[in-house]
Amino acid sequence: MKYSRLLSTTVLALGLTTMAHAAPLVEESDVPGEFSANIGFTTDYTFRGISQTDNEPAVQGGFDYTYDFGPVAVSGGVWASNVKFTDATVEIDYYVGVGGAVDDFSWDVSAIYYSYPGASSSLNYDFFEIAPSVGYDFGFASVSAGINYSPDYFGSSGDAFYYSGGVDIPLGEYFTLSGTIGYQTIDDNAAWGTDDYLDYGISISTEIAGFGVSAGWTDTDLPSSQCSDLCGIFALSVSRSF
Repeated sequence: MKYSRLLSTTVLALGLTTMAHAAPLVEESDVPGEFSANIGFTTDYTFRGISQTDNEPAVQGGFDYTYDFGPVAVSGGVWASNVKFTDATVEIDYYVGVGGAVDDFSWDVSAIYYSYPGASSSLNYDFFEIAPSVGYDFGFASVSAGINYSPDYFGSSGDAFYYSGGVDIPLGEYFTLSGTIGYQTIDDNAAWGTDDYLDYGISISTEIAGFGVSAGWTDTDLPSSQCSDLCGIFALSVSRSF
C-alpha cells in the first residue's frame, strides 16, 4: 500500500466454478442472510491515487455475507489482490460493517484489516482502519462522504486519516460517470514515504453481458520526486459478481 499493494487466479476461478456447478448443500431458505462472490481484472491496481502493482495488472476477488435486520444490515467479507511491494505480492483485506438507509439517506460503519501475507513482520505492513460513511441519492446524482482512521498506518507510520467524497451521475440508462476526491494525512510522513496528499479521480462505468466494465483516471498532488510513475494512472477494469 505504501508505493507498490490475491487470491491465486487459478484457485479463485476453480472455487467459483465449483460453486456454480456443485449441488447446493442446503436449501436457500435454510440459510439466513445472503452470500455473494466477485472476481475482477484491472490493468493497474491503485489505492488512494497510488499504484499498488507498479503499473502492472491485477486479478482481484472476494466473498461477502450480508444479513438484513430490516432497516439495518450487517455484513462481512474478504477481498484479495496481487500487489508489488518489497517482500509482498499479496494483499488480503478482511472487513465487517453495519449500515442502513432512511429514504434516500444511507450510512455505514466498517472495520477493515489490511494484511500482506508473506511479508516480514519487521516491515509492519499490516494495519487496521475504522471507516464511517454517509450517502444521499438525489435521483439525478448520488453523493457520499467518509473518514477512514488508522491508529497505526502502513509501515508503522502512526495515526492516519483519509477524508473522502464521491459523486455518481447516471448518464442515460446504461452509463454512470463517477468522481472521487480524498485527502490522506499521516503522522510519520518519513516512515510512510510521502507528504500528506490529495488524490482525485474520474471514471465511467457500464454493464455488458453481466460484467461490470469501467475506465478511469486517478492522480495525486504529490511532486514527481515522491510519486512519479506510480501516480497519474489510467486503468481499465472488468468485474463479475455472483
